[in-house]
Amino acid sequence: MSRVDLPSSLISLLKAARKVAKESDCKAILLLAESEYDFTEVKKLLRGTPLMVASHIPEVQEAATEDGIFLVPLNEEPQTRQAQLSQALLEAIADDLVQTGDRVVAVYSGFERENLDTLSVINLSEHLARLTTRDLRRLETEVPLQTLRKVVDLAVEIGRDGREGKKVGTLMVVGHHRKVLEMSREAVHDPFRGYPKKEKMITTPRVRESIKEIAQIDGAFVISSDGCVMGAGRILDAPAEELTLSKGLGSRHWAAAAISKATKAIAIVVSESTGTVRLFQDGIVVLRIEPMHQAMKWQDVDVEPPTPGE
Repeated sequence: MSRVDLPSSLISLLKAARKVAKESDCKAILLLAESEYDFTEVKKLLRGTPLMVASHIPEVQEAATEDGIFLVPLNEEPQTRQAQLSQALLEAIADDLVQTGDRVVAVYSGFERENLDTLSVINLSEHLARLTTRDLRRLETEVPLQTLRKVVDLAVEIGRDGREGKKVGTLMVVGHHRKVLEMSREAVHDPFRGYPKKEKMITTPRVRESIKEIAQIDGAFVISSDGCVMGAGRILDAPAEELTLSKGLGSRHWAAAAISKATKAIAIVVSESTGTVRLFQDGIVVLRIEPMHQAMKWQDVDVEPPTPGE
């Protein structure tokens, strides 16, 4: 396999990345590559700082693997560099190449597509809770992706922020609302009752804030496939038969598993104790999203040119 020689500008950038990684206590350097470089030579330049190579290009993936470099394969090229980096970091965390809470130096093409010209320090705050559209598509649910994404994003916000400094747990059931309503009963007065549909859409900021407030009381939210809140404060009565859940999951999770098995709805639970968001489909957890206390921060850094001999 033919390799692309390291240009002098990239060599300087890699030396700068090594220096920044050391001074900023970064755990690794992520190279977002679109060319088949000699990654063994790249690794030598970094002098012991762990290297990860991320790419959606098969030839680059093969080159990194041949050179024994930690590979973060990307399934497809996102529209923006930031989205591509976010995907790479999520995959790296999932593969235990880095941990939540680490710092990473990223080297990528920020201005010219063919040249690696940008260096950033990325702080992975306590947890990354970015859910990719690809993850949601895997569910193969009848609930429209746009609606599901809105509800999941709201659940993540509740898990991360709680309400007025207090942790909040809640349950939202999306899709097949008529069946879900049949298998549930009112626990408290429904604050959404009597309002026209246009004033109950989850896309409305006022409705989202109302859900965050109401989430402090017991009961589930029932949301239609088009994003309308059809009920709140509901007790779910689906039978919890032939279900198996991990130890430590409480009644809210059992109710979510049961209703998702009895209907074609997706049930989304926010854990009050940890803020973790779990998605249930057909009685099992299909996605788990850990809370983040801050969004992923991006910080471009200016570095001095490496001194001769470095």
